[in-house]
Amino acid sequence: MKLDTDIIIVGGGPVGLYLAGRLIQLGISCKVLEKRTDIDQHSKSLGIHPVSLELFEKAEIIESFLNQGLKIQKGVAFWNSDKLGEISFENCPPPFNYILAIPQWKTETILEDWVQNLDGKAIIRGAEVSEITQTNDSFQVHYKQNEGNGLLRSRYLLGCDGKNSLVRKSCNIEFEGEAYPDCYVMGDFEDNTDFGSDAAVYLHKDGLIESFPLPNDQRRWVVKTDGYIDDPEPAQLKVLIKERIQHNLEEAQNFMISSFGVQQYSAKSYHANNILLAGDSAHIVSPIGGQGMNLGWLDAEEAVYVIIEALKDEVSKNRLFQEYSNRRRTITKQVAKRAEMNMYLGRKETSNLFYKTILNIVLSTRLNRLLAKIFTMRGLGNWWV
Repeated sequence: MKLDTDIIIVGGGPVGLYLAGRLIQLGISCKVLEKRTDIDQHSKSLGIHPVSLELFEKAEIIESFLNQGLKIQKGVAFWNSDKLGEISFENCPPPFNYILAIPQWKTETILEDWVQNLDGKAIIRGAEVSEITQTNDSFQVHYKQNEGNGLLRSRYLLGCDGKNSLVRKSCNIEFEGEAYPDCYVMGDFEDNTDFGSDAAVYLHKDGLIESFPLPNDQRRWVVKTDGYIDDPEPAQLKVLIKERIQHNLEEAQNFMISSFGVQQYSAKSYHANNILLAGDSAHIVSPIGGQGMNLGWLDAEEAVYVIIEALKDEVSKNRLFQEYSNRRRTITKQVAKRAEMNMYLGRKETSNLFYKTILNIVLSTRLNRLLAKIFTMRGLGNWWV
C-alpha cells in the first residue's frame, strides 16, 4: 500500500504543532489533522518554562517567543495579605532563568507559522477524524472536512488530540485518574498592580489567589472558589479579590474570564503498536503551576527521537515505543505530584501556623533555590538534555 506520509498527527494544538515542526525539520514527512478551523483565541495556558525554552532554542524558534513574551524572574509569596518572601528564578541555570508569559493563542500562532514555513501543506484544518484502521505496517485515517471525506495513509500515528482523545480510545487504552474537588475562576485584566513583571501568590485562609503578568500591560488572576461557577462574570472575580486581599479591580478592563476544575489522569500506556500518545491525550495534570503544556512538549521531543530511530530500525520499534511509554509515564507522575503540591498549598485546610512556619523556612534558606528549580520543571530526567 502506498503511503501518503511517514507520520499522521491527530491534533494541532501546541503539542501537535511542535511535534510536526520538529519532524519536518529532521526530514520526516507528516500531516497534522486538526478539527478546529482556526486557533482558539480564548487565553488558556500562559507559562513557558525553561525546559521548553531550551527546546525552542534547539528548534531555532526561540526569538519569536522572546519577542512576544514577558519574562517572569521572580514570584512573591503572601500569607493572607502579609508578605512571606520571594522566589527568584535568576539563580536557575542560564540563559533561560525565567518563565516566559505568553497567551496560548500566541504560542499556537508562532508554532503554526513555523510549521507552515517548513511545509505549507502539513496542517489540514477543519479535519475531524472519524475512523482509524490499522494493517500490519500502516494506518488509514478517515476524516471529514467541509462536508466531504478525506483519507490519509501513514506508517505511524501520533495522538495529540486532547483529554478525550479518539486516538487513545481507538487503542482501548485506559485513562486512569480522578477529578479533584478544587475549582477556580480566572480572568485577564488590565494590570493595575505594582508588581511589574513579578508573579504573586496569596495563600489565603479563604482560598488561593495567583496573579501573573502578561504582555501588553495585562495580568491574569486565578482565584480558588468553593464550588464550580458556571458562566462567571468579571464582577464576581473582582469581589473575591477585593474581599480576600483588598485589591481593587473595579476600574480595570477585563479581557477574558472562565472557570475550571482540576483533574489528574494518565493513560495506562503511552503507546500501542505503531501509535504514540503525547500531551493531554496521554495525561492531564493540575493546571495550578502551569506545567501541563510544557510536559506535552517534553513528550513531543522524546517522541521525535523515538520515531527517528524506529524509522531507521523497524525491528527495534516495539522496544523503543515501550521505553518511551515507561519514561514519559514516570515523568508524568513527577509533574503530577508537583502540581498536586501547588494545589494542596492553596486549600483552606493548609492555612495554619504549621504550614506558614514551613514556608517561612523554605523561603528564607537555601531550600528557596530548590523550590525555584521545582517550579521551573528542573530535575525531571529528560535523557536528551
